[in-house]
Amino acid sequence: MNIDELEYVLLKAERRVLEIQAKLHRWASDDPHRRFDDLYNLVTDPGFLLVAWDRVRSNKGARTAGVDGETAYYIESVRGLEGFLAELREDLKSRTFRPLPARRRAIPKAGGKVRYLGIATIRDRVAQASLKLVLEPIFEADFRPCSYGFRPNRRAHDAVAEVHHFASRSYEWVVEGDIKACFDEISHSALMDRVRGRVGDKRVLALVKAFLKAGILDEDGTLVDTDAGTPQGSILSPLLSNVALSVLDEHIAQGPGGPGASPYGRAKRRRQGLPNYRLVRYADDWCL
Repeated sequence: MNIDELEYVLLKAERRVLEIQAKLHRWASDDPHRRFDDLYNLVTDPGFLLVAWDRVRSNKGARTAGVDGETAYYIESVRGLEGFLAELREDLKSRTFRPLPARRRAIPKAGGKVRYLGIATIRDRVAQASLKLVLEPIFEADFRPCSYGFRPNRRAHDAVAEVHHFASRSYEWVVEGDIKACFDEISHSALMDRVRGRVGDKRVLALVKAFLKAGILDEDGTLVDTDAGTPQGSILSPLLSNVALSVLDEHIAQGPGGPGASPYGRAKRRRQGLPNYRLVRYADDWCL
């Protein structure tokens, strides 16, 4: 397949993926209790896998190899893209796909601290990206407006603007915090319970769990089991973290004095000297 043919096929695939995503989002929005029972065929769909490849290929991390040593360039120039995607699709369809451990890499932070990233293989990244294309529009229907991190068409500046908006309109106190070691300590069982609330397809649930349990290959060559958390750097991690942390958003939204309170209820609390509050969250950082 030459470049022009690939671009045409990719354009058609992107349009189809967007149409299906719009339907999934609409169905999830129309019925908050709906569980989706047949999603795996979308994950393994050639169009979804091609769009997933394009997302992975266009990311600057495509130049970095996982534990198998393969980069996106190697797959294009040596293995061949068509054969690579066909093989990945067959492995997914036959349920023989097994994610490899992510390669751990230390990234220096300010103050001498270090952030550890998990670098998955290109093959695993494409499978994760396809899975995300299917799951994101469903869970986006459930996420609260107070959540800004790693969501489509939202960014940190929007969260800052929201805090400024509230602070300039009678909200006088700000409690700022973050969730300690959030990406490392999210309970897999609690997270999977949240995912099951929307996903009934056992094949998709098994694939999500397989990525959570894939393990990490440490810099000294030690294989580390992942019994909790979602590895930073993973394509799925931001979405799954938001699924887990939406518990906080819902708890705040439903509390007295929270966003769900009526104007009368808020006025009554003010007369009683009780606080009203709003939450603004960007991933594991939040302001109340």
